[in-house]
Amino acid sequence: MLHMDGKIWLMTRSLQLTSFQAYKLRVTHLYQLKQHSILVSVGQDEHGINPLVKVWNLDKRDSGNPLCTRIFPAIPGNKPTEVSCLSVHENLNFMAIGFTDGSVVLTKGDITRDRHSKTLTLHEGTSPVTGLAFRQVAKVTHLFVATLEKVHCYTLSIKEYPKVELDTHGCALRCSSLADPSQDSQFIVAGDECVYLYQPDERGPCFAFDGHKLLAHWHRGYLFLLIRDAKSPNKPEFGSRESSSSDKQLLTIYDLDNKFIAYSASFDDVIDVVAEWGSFYILTRDGKVFVLQEKDTQTKLEMLFKKNLFVMAINLAKSQHLDSDGLSEIFRQYGDHLYLKGDHDGAIQQYIRTIGKLEPSYVIRKFLDAQRIHNLTAYLQALHRQSLANADHTTLLLNCYTKLKDSSKLEEFIKSSESEVHFDVEIAIKVLRQAGYHSHAVFLAEKHMHHEWYLKIQLEDLKGFALSPSKLQNYQEGLRYIGRLPFEQAESNMKRYGKTLMHHVPEGTTLLLKGLCTNYQPSGDTADKDSLDRGQTNKANSEEFIPIFANNPRELKAFLEHMIEVEPRSPQGVYDTLLELRLQDWAHEQDPERKKVLQGEAVSLLRSDHTVFDKALVLCQMHNFKEGVLYLYEKGKLYQQIMHYHMQNEEYGKVIEACKRYGDQEGCLWEQALGYFARKEEDCKAYISEVLHHIDQNNLMPPLLVVQTLAHNSTATLSVIKDYLINKLQRESQQIEDDERKIRQYREETAHLRSEIQELKTSAKIFQKTKCNMCNSPLELPSVHFLCSHSFHQHCFESYAESEAECPTCTPENRKVMDMLRAQDQKRDLHDHFNRQLRSSNDGFSVVADYFGRGVFNKLTLVTDPPGSKTVGSLEVNLQRDLLIHTKRNC
Repeated sequence: MLHMDGKIWLMTRSLQLTSFQAYKLRVTHLYQLKQHSILVSVGQDEHGINPLVKVWNLDKRDSGNPLCTRIFPAIPGNKPTEVSCLSVHENLNFMAIGFTDGSVVLTKGDITRDRHSKTLTLHEGTSPVTGLAFRQVAKVTHLFVATLEKVHCYTLSIKEYPKVELDTHGCALRCSSLADPSQDSQFIVAGDECVYLYQPDERGPCFAFDGHKLLAHWHRGYLFLLIRDAKSPNKPEFGSRESSSSDKQLLTIYDLDNKFIAYSASFDDVIDVVAEWGSFYILTRDGKVFVLQEKDTQTKLEMLFKKNLFVMAINLAKSQHLDSDGLSEIFRQYGDHLYLKGDHDGAIQQYIRTIGKLEPSYVIRKFLDAQRIHNLTAYLQALHRQSLANADHTTLLLNCYTKLKDSSKLEEFIKSSESEVHFDVEIAIKVLRQAGYHSHAVFLAEKHMHHEWYLKIQLEDLKGFALSPSKLQNYQEGLRYIGRLPFEQAESNMKRYGKTLMHHVPEGTTLLLKGLCTNYQPSGDTADKDSLDRGQTNKANSEEFIPIFANNPRELKAFLEHMIEVEPRSPQGVYDTLLELRLQDWAHEQDPERKKVLQGEAVSLLRSDHTVFDKALVLCQMHNFKEGVLYLYEKGKLYQQIMHYHMQNEEYGKVIEACKRYGDQEGCLWEQALGYFARKEEDCKAYISEVLHHIDQNNLMPPLLVVQTLAHNSTATLSVIKDYLINKLQRESQQIEDDERKIRQYREETAHLRSEIQELKTSAKIFQKTKCNMCNSPLELPSVHFLCSHSFHQHCFESYAESEAECPTCTPENRKVMDMLRAQDQKRDLHDHFNRQLRSSNDGFSVVADYFGRGVFNKLTLVTDPPGSKTVGSLEVNLQRDLLIHTKRNC
């Protein structure tokens, strides 16, 4: 604060005052920099017009007072004149002094030092200078100059200091100020009718604040205006004295951003308004200081809420940089207020601004009424645009579109680009399908590659309607769509919709299935490029698609014939089904030539060895396909079945032919043929004679059985079997004679062996051999003789004999016999093995018969010489003892 006695007073935050003598006479102007502890003053040390400028450093002391760093006279061009205003740039490089004669002196350089600055006259005029202000934006510096008549702007960043005249009317002293960056650092000029804002190159907006302005000041977004109040109050006001008879001064604080009056009150003789330490200090001429403290943001908002000034509250919150949660709460309250007033359009706009903070169900419940469905639609659209909608919101929005029948909005919603999709596509498809907007649902499914939904709508939704050309086109389009899908999806969808497509588009469906089961290559843009690059072959199992052709045998046959031609290793079911189709065609064909061709096709398929025997046989029997049945019987070696087939058809010649052809493989065929002809009442003598000839020739039946078999035939007489019986008896007689001759021979040989044995036992053996049985050379002593009448040189015997007790010549034959006896003896003792084999075998009788043949169940009986024979030798006695011991052990 300045004083007329030349002192400068300093006030601390605790409102304590200190002073120091700055001038000898008086102080006229003070300028305190905000970012530096630098104070610039203008005053007089002597009488007359001789103003001095002093620069004080408040941080440094000189004899207890602030240090004065510079003193220089403030005279423009050596012309004595009074200083009217003062302004200093915050970077300490510029200082401007305005004078009452209309001139402005600019000091450029370090204003705290004489050597580093220079002074020049920047502006000259006739009207007193009333206001100065520096504006710094980036690297550009401007100086605003206000006089009583005009407003100018100088660009100090350019050497020539170009000047721009902004307006032709000025302002009174202390009625100008510079706004902060919230108002783009504009120069404020307060006239009696309006308050003007200026940019460096033009005039900006103006505010119609009427009244004679005494002071204008700007701080932290607020504009302070001190206006002379011509009305004398009837009662005392804040800051006035009851005894005061002077005119009142009205102090009004405006918030230009939010467009409201923050404060207004009347005071007496205000000297100045100072903003410091977060408060505003009002100095009056009677020595009083009033303090205005700004309320916190929340209190301001509550005051505005009570007055329903929500727009003002929103602007205030934004200017105070309130967080998003706080703003959202204001929007909600504003929306509730408008909703209660009935302004639903305005309310929904406020609710939209709460998206992301306010639960959507809060808003949706308010607008579910059908009368306000368009407001709800707007909210849901905004919810989707911000990607905060869930499946229920999508469903509700689409239902709103359908209720409103707003097709344009619906199309705009679903036809948004991929980057703009803010909804669940599958939910949208379901809702559109339910509402009957099939074309929209199909578009959405195709665009977003929801293949199953596309086909479900395109194909299933047509059920129950009469088939029209447009709907037939839908089936064709569905088929083309499947053909563009990757292999796995095309396969699954053909299994699902194949029957429907086959019913309506048989040719196209068959063609697609042929490709799907051979080497599928998707068509169109959706082709699986990866599989194509890898050369992968995609083939479906053709057998799985056969049920699709249930009502289309012609297409099925074409499909199956294509498969066996292209893929010979097709599944078994393909060949079986194709055989059935060919047999059906053969059975129903009336044209003999065509029937013969079909017969050849069926037989060729049977000969391909790709059909299942049982299934093929059943199919041939069902369709009475004789050639196929006989071929399969022959293939399966079912010769008796071939016989029975001919017998059922009474084809006598075929029966004989079958016996001749297969009789060697299965001898019972002749017996069955004889029984068959024996049961016939017709005259079959020729066939019977031929059968008997083969039976007799191959000895297939006993004569008695032949006679018993033919006894059932009334037409068969004795003459039929006369030749057979005579030949049979003759051969039997011949056989008896041969057997008797062999018996006599065996008895003679046995008697000879017995006599030889007896002779060996009772008589000495004379060896009369003269040659060695090994080298066939004359025998010489020493020699070796055996009872078997073989003789050897000793050296020959020692060279070739394996054992000293055995004859080398008889050893191989004896060894064979001994091995046979030993094997039988071992097998006879395998009782445990026999039991296990008997338990595990399905045919126990065969096992028992096999072991009977091995002699397991034979009881050993000793055969002794008849009475009157001589006593057996010691060798035979030992043999009998061993046999008895063996028998007991087995028993």
